[in-house]
Amino acid sequence: MKGQNKGLIVVNTGDGKGKTTAAFGVLFRSLGRKMKCAVVQYVKGKWKTGERLHAETIEDLSFHVMGLGFTWESKDINQDIEAAKAAWEKSREYILDDIHDVVILDELTYAISYEWISVEEVLEALKKRPLMKHIIITGRDCHEKIIDYADLVTEMKLVKHPYKNGIAAQKGIEF
Repeated sequence: MKGQNKGLIVVNTGDGKGKTTAAFGVLFRSLGRKMKCAVVQYVKGKWKTGERLHAETIEDLSFHVMGLGFTWESKDINQDIEAAKAAWEKSREYILDDIHDVVILDELTYAISYEWISVEEVLEALKKRPLMKHIIITGRDCHEKIIDYADLVTEMKLVKHPYKNGIAAQKGIEF
């Protein structure tokens, strides 16, 4: 039986490390196939990660770091909320356009679980996307409605992490 072709909604969630990393694996596979890609990051933003530094050199990639950093370090949560809303507007543009083939919404799940962005608004945009558009959503605690709508959901499970043994985040591995 021949399968149908359609854009997929992919979710990488769970407490384990690797949600964004897995999404970027798909990103580089897609770029290798000459597909136009976009990334909108909702939380990362205070530091220049390795992926951000490299992304600036890639022609077919639109890469937007729109978060202000970890919310537990926030000096003004209202600024974080406004940053998340601006990130959603940029995401919505990419979801609905006829230009990009793959859109990664990195750590969107937090903006939804904090109720800064409504899950219904996200689902509405996903349902209106062009037929062949692939969307990858990352972050912990993905909303059940997004999981139900998605075509592929992977839950990353934490088994062991070096941080628990006092090992700092490593350049090239975590950032």
